[in-house]
Amino acid sequence: MSAQRFGAGIWHFATYLDRYATDGYGAPRSVIEAIDLAGQVKDLSVVDINYPFFGGDFSNAQVKEALDRNKLGVIGITPEIYTREFVKGSFTNPDAGVRRRAHELVTEACDQVRYFGADYVKLWPGQDGWDYPFQVDYGTLWKHSLDGVGRLASENPDLKFVIEYKPREPRVRMSFGSVARTLLGIEKIGLPNVGILLDFGHAIMGGESAADSAQLAIDYGRLFGMDVNDNYRSWDDDLVAGSLHPIEIFEFFYVLRKNNWEGVWQLDQFPFREDSIATANHAIDFLKAAAKGLDALDVDALKEAQSRHDAISGLKIAQKALFGAM
Repeated sequence: MSAQRFGAGIWHFATYLDRYATDGYGAPRSVIEAIDLAGQVKDLSVVDINYPFFGGDFSNAQVKEALDRNKLGVIGITPEIYTREFVKGSFTNPDAGVRRRAHELVTEACDQVRYFGADYVKLWPGQDGWDYPFQVDYGTLWKHSLDGVGRLASENPDLKFVIEYKPREPRVRMSFGSVARTLLGIEKIGLPNVGILLDFGHAIMGGESAADSAQLAIDYGRLFGMDVNDNYRSWDDDLVAGSLHPIEIFEFFYVLRKNNWEGVWQLDQFPFREDSIATANHAIDFLKAAAKGLDALDVDALKEAQSRHDAISGLKIAQKALFGAM
């Protein structure tokens, strides 16, 4: 297997605010400053970048210069189709003009993917969904979701589009809310360049087994990307990967390795109060230990235990490999 690559969303190196600390958890940073911080993380090779660029009016050339001096590539471009402009939805907005604006913004992001040589356009339509019973017509909402993604994919057949599903937040119910629902939608769209970005935290927050979700997406040939983080299952806390559910995330990595999935292991973490560089380094140290654990895993013994549905033997084998690598 080729050497494992590690990436991070550039927002990992931004600063944040919430409804309590409305003045933020630090001074605002620009995308250039965030790239310079990302460049200080050992073993980080690629970043996912929001579009439009945050913190100033920067040209592609300026962003490229920052990436080059930090020896970083771009794995994805994430158009911001979840901001105040799209408060009632992007692809599913009841206003056709706003839906058109979402299409235009993602189309601009497509050009950024081509410019930076990224792997995909990442679609996270966070405002697409509903909050109350009787608020929406579900059939119309779903049709608009699929039409919006399908039109972009058909107009840009040279690019990959990944849908990052999530059960809730900011909407109480999100249109692409689970691995099964997202796969149903992708199969309905029927285009080869649409796939899933599986966020470990979103999966377990939604009551899924991330390993099972990954296998399902792989079986349909639709696992185009992944993010890792951790949470307490009730909310998308975006804590450090492996801090709460190390065995489950190890099983997730095992499924990827078992299926020869060789994409980037990418961090999607929000270090509100922690040092962003130290947090990323700590997370990548865990990911490297997990990769080493996979190398040490007694796969034959594990398969034999699984053939008998022997939970305790399987856990012992996995725990020995993971914790022994740490």
